Amino acid sequence: MKDQLAGTGTLLRLALRRDRVMMPVWIMVVALLVLSLPASLESVYGTAAERARLLTTMNTNGSLRALYGPAFGDSIGALTAWRGGIFAGVLAGVMSLVVVVRHTREEEETGRQEMLSAAMVGRRAPLTAALLAALTANGLAALLVTAGLAGRGAGGALALGLGIGATGMLFAALAAIAAQLTESARLAKGLAGALVGAAFVLRAAGDAGSAGGSSVLTWVSPLGWLEHVRAFAAERWWVFALFAAAVAVQVAAAYALAGRRDVGMSFLPARPGPAEGRLGSAGALAWRLQRGSLTGWSLAFLAAGVVFGGMTDGATQLVGDNERTREIIERMGGRSGIADAFLATMAGMLGMIAALYIVSAVLRLSGEESGQRAEPLLANAVGRLRWAGGHLAVAFGGSALILLLAGLGLGIGHGRDVGATVGATLAQLPAVWVIGALAALLYGAAPRYAVAAWAVAGGALTLGWIGPALNLPQAALNLSPFAHLPKLPGAEALAWAPLLVLTALAAALLAAGLTALRRRDLAA
Repeated sequence: MKDQLAGTGTLLRLALRRDRVMMPVWIMVVALLVLSLPASLESVYGTAAERARLLTTMNTNGSLRALYGPAFGDSIGALTAWRGGIFAGVLAGVMSLVVVVRHTREEEETGRQEMLSAAMVGRRAPLTAALLAALTANGLAALLVTAGLAGRGAGGALALGLGIGATGMLFAALAAIAAQLTESARLAKGLAGALVGAAFVLRAAGDAGSAGGSSVLTWVSPLGWLEHVRAFAAERWWVFALFAAAVAVQVAAAYALAGRRDVGMSFLPARPGPAEGRLGSAGALAWRLQRGSLTGWSLAFLAAGVVFGGMTDGATQLVGDNERTREIIERMGGRSGIADAFLATMAGMLGMIAALYIVSAVLRLSGEESGQRAEPLLANAVGRLRWAGGHLAVAFGGSALILLLAGLGLGIGHGRDVGATVGATLAQLPAVWVIGALAALLYGAAPRYAVAAWAVAGGALTLGWIGPALNLPQAALNLSPFAHLPKLPGAEALAWAPLLVLTALAAALLAAGLTALRRRDLAA
């Protein structure tokens, strides 16, 4: 067994070096999501009576329970765990699956793992190093959360920090299994990401149907386990035994699978390609490669729109006469009435999440190039602009599609004019396209740093999500392109100028990216 782990330390150092930018960004986002909440909650619900009313309202509103889960206490610490725990767990899970797949299946797909395996590297060393890298990231996130909330109660802070870290490690172990089963990093991330989404849906369905997290569906989901840790509310330490057992079983399964396959192979065989003649253009190939991802995003945005639309009346009830909460929502969604402001806030949030889709779709170009699949294609009668244009058309057109479906869902869920909600979500497109065009520019001009586009999208999401609650100055909020968009629905008049300026900026960045791509060499 010792020989099979040979080189683990070296591979771990390499993984941490490669992720020296991405990993700290993820860790800070996870930690800040939680640590930004106590001050905000304290300013909004400053008295015990206000917090008690919030607790009662939350636990009697099924739609809000579906989003955040039930609240188990009315202290600032307990409300922080309620408001941010589930979302921090989701982000930790996504961070973990990205880290594990990046240093396992992605290394095999690009051929680097085969080269490393020719040296003194054990068979299970890459998987071990990837899991240790994920453990390092989750451990640091847990440490920051625990230290930041220790003043609210050491036991509760430790429970919440460990719960978020344990959730991340559970999904890291799931990603390790997915990396053994699938043929590509894209499929491994898609499968692991689908499991994260399924965990959220199961927990949401269970919490919507029953108070107190008593539903079987809640207990089936790992995110439900995080909820049942009950940080700052008579902590249930025994729940961590569930996390430990699940992680141990899944890691053992991943090791067993890793020992039964060759490097580069998978247990789920690749499907044969379409029959000759079905792919007549580079655009058709791009569509074939990206249609599965786009379908998943489309269904998720439609469902999210319906859920958020259905929450509108409950959110209005939750705000009540609380002026601070009203101020935050109006700062995010405009001063056009709480219902319209909440819908505008949700439209903006969906737009910022759509930025993550467009970055992933644009950076598919980078994956095709680094995987050496682009060069054989370009050796034929296919120009670089035609090849890149196919993927960019899917990325930019796909972002419009998912936002249209999100607006449709908002209208259906709220039972109001669908045209108004569709207009609200489509108004986010220029900002989404700016971030997508910036990703294209980074890929075209500096492909080694194209991954920085994720930081741009994450920064915009963080500013839009946390900035208004922290009462950041408008100059800081204006760093995000989403801050310049009109607040729809409900705005008195649609301001076309910022939409046109952002669209023109996106076009200029995209043209610069394509020009740079034409002039540089492809990666060898």
